Amino acid sequence: MDLISKWSNMGPISEDYEKWGQIQRSMFKDKLFPESDDQSALIYLLYKEKEKYYDHIYLEKEFYFQGYWVDLIAVYDNTTERYLQMERKVARLRRRHAEKVSEQYAAFRKEFLKETGKWKRPFITHFTGCEPCSGNHNLKYDGETCWKGMVKALNFADNQILRNYGFLHSDLLDSSTVTEVPFDYPNP
Repeated sequence: MDLISKWSNMGPISEDYEKWGQIQRSMFKDKLFPESDDQSALIYLLYKEKEKYYDHIYLEKEFYFQGYWVDLIAVYDNTTERYLQMERKVARLRRRHAEKVSEQYAAFRKEFLKETGKWKRPFITHFTGCEPCSGNHNLKYDGETCWKGMVKALNFADNQILRNYGFLHSDLLDSSTVTEVPFDYPNP
């Protein structure tokens, strides 16, 4: 929490926002923008206070950490459809049993995803340029497209939890509708 508190104090709502931008730019000679930004601020903190933080850092390399939302929206749709197809393919694993042994179920799912290519779901979907609070979104896409993308990503993430309880959003643009997965699904 200490790290997050210090990190957030370098953001746009800080009184010292301009000062932090200058400090970061003086430290990182290739920094393009004069404002403080989240990535430069984090690197600055980790570098300046390495004695405090380095022993608590784990660099993850097994997962795709961050994905750009424009590239992921179609993948979310396809993955939801593929999940429904996979449920039918993995007929030997009954739904309630899968809830009890989620590691085994995840292994089946991992094998299925290998068939789809090397893509891994990212830990974070990065909505760069959407700016829903200010409305100053990137002109390459409109605000409605960003909003729909955020709804799809949220419902896709929600499905990760709902499936453990036998439910899912079959339409990623519809947050209010949840479909029950039958007790012995995918068995007939």
